[in-house]
Amino acid sequence: MTTRLIFISLCFAIFLMNCGGKEDKKKEGFSYEKKTATEHTVKTAETVPASKQVALNNKGVGPITSIELDAEINQDLAAKGEDVYKKMCTACHRPDKKFIGPPPTGILERRSPEWIMNMILNPEGMVQKDPLAKALLIEFNGSPMANQNLTQEEARAVLEYFRTLK
Repeated sequence: MTTRLIFISLCFAIFLMNCGGKEDKKKEGFSYEKKTATEHTVKTAETVPASKQVALNNKGVGPITSIELDAEINQDLAAKGEDVYKKMCTACHRPDKKFIGPPPTGILERRSPEWIMNMILNPEGMVQKDPLAKALLIEFNGSPMANQNLTQEEARAVLEYFRTLK
């Protein structure tokens, strides 16, 4: 009888030691790769999509190195730019919503005028050498911007049209 009592007491003590004082561990879902703390930090920093990032000091890669915009919008130039935009750009861009490419509404609040014109005039070079253009390519599922072979005057008109989009 004492052997049984000792055995039961021993089992009860082991049971108490195993059950008490431990915190539940959070189970991770199935994954082929275990993520490190560094990878998690990088992904957290990249939560702002490239289309929403502000980079007003980046002039991009291309023929435009400097451009001065008048304080007031040139309505005639903007009308020409709207016409060019409707003919050449609406296959991939909508003025105020994401489509195949990003919307141009408010673009001058996020990009420099030089960057915008270089992207219009030199999309291949921008995607190869400009980090923001590369990030946009990734964000928009690898759909590169087509080079429409616009002249600098046409690109400037499109930029003026973008100034009218609020």
